[in-house]
Amino acid sequence: MNYLTKICGAAVMALSVLGVSAATAGTIEDIRSRGVLRIPAILNEVPYFNKDQRTGEWQGFVIDMANDIAKTLDVKLEVVESSWANAILDVQSGKVDMAFAVTATPVRAMSVSFSDPTYYNSFILVSANEELDGKTWKELNDPKYTFAVDLGSAQDLITQQYLPQANILRFKTRDEAIVAVSTGKADALVNTMLNGLVIAKKTTALGTVKVPTPVLSTPSVIAVNYGGDETFKSFVSAWAEYNRRIGNNQTWILKSLEPFGITLTDMPVGFGFGG
Repeated sequence: MNYLTKICGAAVMALSVLGVSAATAGTIEDIRSRGVLRIPAILNEVPYFNKDQRTGEWQGFVIDMANDIAKTLDVKLEVVESSWANAILDVQSGKVDMAFAVTATPVRAMSVSFSDPTYYNSFILVSANEELDGKTWKELNDPKYTFAVDLGSAQDLITQQYLPQANILRFKTRDEAIVAVSTGKADALVNTMLNGLVIAKKTTALGTVKVPTPVLSTPSVIAVNYGGDETFKSFVSAWAEYNRRIGNNQTWILKSLEPFGITLTDMPVGFGFGG
């Protein structure tokens, strides 16, 4: 009996230790003691992320932002290869400390905490169909139009809210959605401004970026674990707010767009990184 009591006592102690560990996960002290700040990154997601297959080096404006936070904390940056679908799960599980370029939605807010906005993005169309020029979202909400979108994305949510009457083709990947537009199966691709500008530059036959009105602007935030303490969450929000307001985040974004020949003058009227 005494032996069983000892085993039970040890189990309780182990659970207690695990509980303390989980409760303190996501603190500045954790990151500094570990010596690295961990973030998820996605392959071939320019201008957000891009991995040089020759050197293994990650680039993109998210990497620049994360490096600045790591420098502020006096630690190194560790990049964990992931996907848009898994990035939130990586934050929830503690596999990473934070995830960038997250669109703040009510559904996601039930899974992770959000920082203040790092920048604002807008939803657009990429199309060669001149009939779509100058259209409102209300005018586009018509069964005569077919739009392509990647399933489960923020732009997919926008089509559900603003284009419920239109014909929507949903694909597992953005590349599949692009093919649908380039082959004439869809009139336009629905996406975000930053992705749309790069897509239009890389695939000129796809058409140009069109901004339906009213301009739908959404905050891009940093997702952190609910278990993170308030000091850590406040630090991340303060970093986001400070760098957005003084223009550092815009500078990093524009730097990542330079290889595609995209400058601030290419941004459509009504769009602003600061919201």
